[in-house]
Amino acid sequence: MAVERGDNERYRTLARRTLMLGGLQAGMISLLVGRMYYLQVVESSRYRMMADDNRISMRLIAPSRGLIVDRAGLVVANNDQNFRTLIVSEQTRDVERTLGVLSGIIQLSASEVERIRHDLTRRRRFVPVTVRENLTWEQVSMIEVNAPDLPGVIIDVGEVRSYPLSDQAAHLVGYVGAVSEDELDDDDPVLALPGFKMGKSGVEKTRDEDLRGKAGTSEMEVNAYGRTIRELSREPGERGRKVVLTIDSELQVAAHNRLMQERSAAAVIMDAQTGAVYALASAPGYDPNVFSKGIPADLWKSLLDDETTPLINKAIGGQYPPGSTFKLVVALAGLESGAIGLDHSVTCNGTFQLGDHTFYCDAYKNGGHGTLNFTEGIARSCDVYFYDVGNRTGIDAIAKVAGLLGLGDRTGLDIPGEHPGTIPSTVWKKAHTGEPWYAGETISCAIGQGQVAATPLQIATMVARLASGGRAVVPHVTKDISGEELPAVEWPKIDFKPEHVEAVLAGMRAATDHGTGKDIQIKEPGMQMAGKTGTAQVHAYTVAERDSGQIAKVDDALPWKLKNHAWFVGYAPEDNPRYVCAVLVEHSGKFGAQAAGPVAHDLLLLTQQRDPARINVSAGRQAEPT
Repeated sequence: MAVERGDNERYRTLARRTLMLGGLQAGMISLLVGRMYYLQVVESSRYRMMADDNRISMRLIAPSRGLIVDRAGLVVANNDQNFRTLIVSEQTRDVERTLGVLSGIIQLSASEVERIRHDLTRRRRFVPVTVRENLTWEQVSMIEVNAPDLPGVIIDVGEVRSYPLSDQAAHLVGYVGAVSEDELDDDDPVLALPGFKMGKSGVEKTRDEDLRGKAGTSEMEVNAYGRTIRELSREPGERGRKVVLTIDSELQVAAHNRLMQERSAAAVIMDAQTGAVYALASAPGYDPNVFSKGIPADLWKSLLDDETTPLINKAIGGQYPPGSTFKLVVALAGLESGAIGLDHSVTCNGTFQLGDHTFYCDAYKNGGHGTLNFTEGIARSCDVYFYDVGNRTGIDAIAKVAGLLGLGDRTGLDIPGEHPGTIPSTVWKKAHTGEPWYAGETISCAIGQGQVAATPLQIATMVARLASGGRAVVPHVTKDISGEELPAVEWPKIDFKPEHVEAVLAGMRAATDHGTGKDIQIKEPGMQMAGKTGTAQVHAYTVAERDSGQIAKVDDALPWKLKNHAWFVGYAPEDNPRYVCAVLVEHSGKFGAQAAGPVAHDLLLLTQQRDPARINVSAGRQAEPT
């Protein structure tokens, strides 16, 4: 019996332990099931997203850059297909052999091969490395034909910026280039995309954000090492906005081609009423297509070393003594300040004496111009007349009127590269040199020499403000952005007396009627122009050179850099001013009427024949002026 009781006790103990162990196992299983339920059901979306983050790589797709078109809708900046070849080292057994075969097809230089090797060592073996961009169709075909001998070499298609007008509008439209480290912006990751280009000059730069567009996205499935397996989805980017310019392509091309007949020159054609710029030309220029594709070092050096400075937009960035074109400012300043009246006359015998210094007129060898009134002083561009007016008026009154006419500061043109020029005053000289102003300096400035400097755009703006009846016209080159036309501006009236402005305009009309510009007057009825010639000295003539009467021979013997600049600025039609043209021929060694005047004649005639103010932006149809 005792044995039987012991067996029962052991059985009960075993049963208790079995029950306890079963309960413990059941509890652990319940805990595991609950945890699995929590992870797989309650937290499923979170872990699915984490898994997708490891499996899916989101990549940005560079957007297509917006078009730039002229006022009639003609494209001046476009996008072309860019064929490029890439190499994936993981997919080729012998990179050196592959590069050797490829070099025989597209003639890779030693520096290119070295750059490719460098890129291959810096990147993972499955990441493509660019071999060369901008392949021709023939090169693409040759690579495809030789594909069996080029394992790991692939052809990719992208976009490259192209400029149909090439050097004829390079300074105006600008070009795109690679994003530098300083230009990277954390708020816009598209800038960091390989091969992405941004505006570097001209309209491309000032309207870069509008033209840039918005990046697209691509979902790529990758393995644990980051290697691409396949593309899951793609959302294309949003193309950049279209920018419409005020420029008339035909006028722009004509202006550039006309200027190319000179060694170095610039021209501006603008609307005296609206400020719209129809042509902004600087010659010689450069091919912006080369910049967008990557300019060779030797070409870059040759552009930098060229004494005609093709990289500078002379129309807005060249600062030159304006010569006799500045006499329009001095004439108006004399009237506005009360220093002279409309009946003011001066007798010119060829020289002007101030203290012990003699200042000369161009008519010095002919005994001077004789007695001239206000209109004839402008028409015949008599230096002695303006020596007298400048001396009576004073530099500060001249500087005030010059500023109101747009000189001495940037005009506000909506492209980069504009320089302010220089309009001196007593305060200006004291601040820059610490010296007082001397009366003799006013005499030089009165004929646009001395410290006075201006850009062709400023000279055009000056005449636009006069021809508009004294309104503060501001030049601009952008008219419309993706259908949103920029609002028209009612330019404020400058506080000039109308009769004074009209007197200056009458002098300009007389200049092309019977004065210094009579030989370049437009003959077509209703298209006659009014204007002002100018010759800006670079070389200071000696008394002996003046007395010789051989100034022309002296000029011919001078180096190009020391020859005189030639100017002409005018407006047309003379009885209803609408179009303004300013032309500078750099170091021409000729008078303004000889070098710059004929260019302005041709451009103002063509401008009136085309009448760009009436060209509809969207379709090129005739419309009311805008």
